[in-house]
Parts: sequence; C-alpha cells; structure tokens
Amino acid sequence: MQKTWSGSRVDLHIDLDASKGRRSALESALRDGIRQGRLAAGTLLPSTRGLATELGLSCGTVTAAYDQLVEEGYLTTRPGSGTTVADIPPETVTSPSAVPIPAGPHHDLRPGIPDVSAFPARAWLAATRRVVAGSRSVVFGAGDPQGRIELRAAVADYLGRTRGVTTTPDRIVITSGYYQGLSLLSGVLAQNGAQRVAVEDPSHNVFRAVVQRAGLATPPMPVDARGACVDALTREVDAVLLTPSHQYPTGVPLHPSRRQAVGAWMRTTGGLVIEDDYDGEYRYDRQPVGAFQGVAPDRTIYCGTASKTLGPALRLAWMALPPHLVKPVVEAKQQADLYTESLSQLVLADLITTHAYDRHVRATRLHYRRRRELLLGRVSGITGLTAHGVPAGLHALLTLPTDWPPEDEILSLCARQGLALRGLSELHIDPRGRPEGLLIGFAAPPEHAYRAALDALFETLLQLATNTK
Repeated sequence: MQKTWSGSRVDLHIDLDASKGRRSALESALRDGIRQGRLAAGTLLPSTRGLATELGLSCGTVTAAYDQLVEEGYLTTRPGSGTTVADIPPETVTSPSAVPIPAGPHHDLRPGIPDVSAFPARAWLAATRRVVAGSRSVVFGAGDPQGRIELRAAVADYLGRTRGVTTTPDRIVITSGYYQGLSLLSGVLAQNGAQRVAVEDPSHNVFRAVVQRAGLATPPMPVDARGACVDALTREVDAVLLTPSHQYPTGVPLHPSRRQAVGAWMRTTGGLVIEDDYDGEYRYDRQPVGAFQGVAPDRTIYCGTASKTLGPALRLAWMALPPHLVKPVVEAKQQADLYTESLSQLVLADLITTHAYDRHVRATRLHYRRRRELLLGRVSGITGLTAHGVPAGLHALLTLPTDWPPEDEILSLCARQGLALRGLSELHIDPRGRPEGLLIGFAAPPEHAYRAALDALFETLLQLATNTK
C-alpha cells in the first residue's frame, strides 16, 4: 500500500509491501529508498510518533525500524536533532536506454558568452528584497504579455539615455530572450505578407534559421570592412536583419555611408530594419556607436537583451517597436507563452532605475577590455594570425595563415585539448571559397581560469605554427 504523510516536519512518500510484516515492510521501504538515492544523505525523517500516526502503525514499530536501520548504518540519530539518512553511496541505477551526460570543455572560449561569475549577485539580491518587500501581492499573480510596465518604463529610459533609442514604454515588448523576440517578430512579418528578410553573410546561423522557419527567404548581404554591403537591398526585400553597432561575427560597425543608404532604402520602399544591438554596450576604445533606431524609429525594430550584460539564464530581452507592430507582436507573445516571468522583470527594473545596472556594465566593460588586450597580446606573437574588428564585444575573430591546416582540423585539435571555440565557416550561408577563421570568446571563463585558457589555446596554435614551418 502507498502512504504519504503530511503532519510531520517533512513530506515523504513510501510504498509499504503488504505481504510483509509491518516493521519489515517499513524497514525495506526506507532501506530501498536510501540505496537507490531517493532519500539523500542528510534527509531529515519524521519523528517516530508523527510517522506512526500517518502510517497507522504503532510508535514501537516505527522506533524498532529506525533502530534497526541505525544499526545497519543507513540512519543516524542524535538527541535533539532527529533521525537523518546516513552518508552512504547509493546503488548505481542503470538503464539500457540511459544516455551518458557528456563532460563539458575544460576551457570555454565560445563567443557571445559572458563571465557569469561576474554576475552582480549582491545587487540582484538587494533589488529582490526591495521588490518583494515593497510590492503588492499582485506582483505574484498573472503577468502582462507586453511585459511589466515597471521594466518597460525603465528600459525605455535606459535605451534613450545610453543607446540613443527613441521610444516609449507603450512601444516596448519584453520577451523571454532575443531568440523568442525574433521568432515572434518573424511570424508577425510573415502573417502581414512579408516574404524576404535580408541577412548579413556571415551572420549568426541560429538566428538566420529562426527567420527561415517563419517561411521567410533570407537573401544574403556580404560583409566587408565597412559592414554589410547594403546595395543588396532591393524593392523585393521587405526587411533587413542588421547588427550595425558590432557586426557578428566580423566585429566591424556599419559604415556611416551605409547607414545612410539603409535609411534611403527604407524611405523609398517602406522596408523595415530589425536591429540586433549585438554587444552594443561593450565598445572599449570610445563611446559605443549609437543605435540605428534613432534615425528611423517608425521603421526600425530595436532588439536588446540582458544575456550579455548579466547572463543568459535570465531570459530577459526587449524590443522597441514601431507603433503599428506593437499589437500584433503582443498578441503573438500571448499565444506563445502568455507572458515572461514577472519577478525577474521587476528586479531588473529596480537595477536599472537605481543605476546599479549602469555600474555593473561599466565594471564589466573594464573587465572585458583587459581580457581582450591579453588575448590580442598573445595573437601578435604568431606570424600570420590576424585579429579583426573594432575593440568591442565579447569575442575576437582571428583569420588563419594560408599555410595552416583547414579550419575544421584546427577546431578538432582544439577540442582534443579541451578547448571550446567556434569556426567562421559555419556562419557563412555558403562557406565554399569564403575565408576561414576562429571566433575566440574572451569573456566566458571565470577570472581565475582565463589565463590558463589562453595558455592552452596558444600552446595549440603555436604547435600548428611550428609544424607548418
């Protein structure tokens, strides 16, 4: 028979074997739970009196069962501390269909990942206490598909102050990450008759696929030293997905003349710009380039996220929309998941309005700039290895000497050395005949592990340089 108890200090579930005596059944059930790891070491068990009442057993039966398991080493007991599960290794439970969990890389140098060990935990906890203590209980009820007004207001102010974005809280939509925001937007554009969204080439292949899944064609715009070649924008293109402040993955900003050309295309055709403000806060040699949205706020969808500044686990992003897109995007958001989790929205709003968020961005900007300088110092020691892009973002693109092995062989060698990084080829729409390279993220490793990660990377690259002489 299955029994549960709720009158004790802890809640447990147990299946007593009716074919056994009561004491034996209780001993077996507890013993099996401990062996299989379902009752973890340190778990506090109910008092003998409480358990006896819940299971309909005598107090003496439960006491005797506990005593027996203490003798066998499964339980421990101390006066005033109750009875707890002893620290013994559980039996290994295997299954023919079990899939082993692969070990992660020893050195994570993938691009676009922040140092999550730098997360402002103290400021986040302080903001959480303020939000919980000062908010009404309605905060813990159903949310708003458009996002909490507190965060929308804070984001609108922040974007205007730091990125030159022209918007208001009623034009902001909060989403569960940029990925979701782009997915919602692509679906809305397709439903409204759009057929083509031009994309940079190379560009983030995951986000390109998001647009394609909405049924939209993605004609390519090659990228050179001045950013996307926007002369590929024609009347047949309905929208363009741009990373104008810091192109991903090449790292170049969109040249002013090409910004002007995009503006002229918008005015002539009525086309839309989807601006992914990739790494917009992280420019290290000068003031960050302002957002393109400020030039044409009624034809530009500005997209930003907290994933790079705070951490991807928060799943918080925002879109500043032209007025005519707000309603359909909010409706799409409601159909997708009703609304984004509310408490984190309120905490982030508090961080922004108290300027704790600004302080964190400034601190991490200095943190990442030093890391980038360390990386580039090591690059300069290898002839033919060249870094590209302006001093910004969370990664550097390195192009390879012509006499080195192909990119895929280098990535395989790095993986065998426990290094996780990314190649340039997979980000091209068609990699044939296109430049190869390595994308080195300098932000992901925690501070104590960064130099060791660089050592491991450049020992591998120096080995390649030596072997090709």
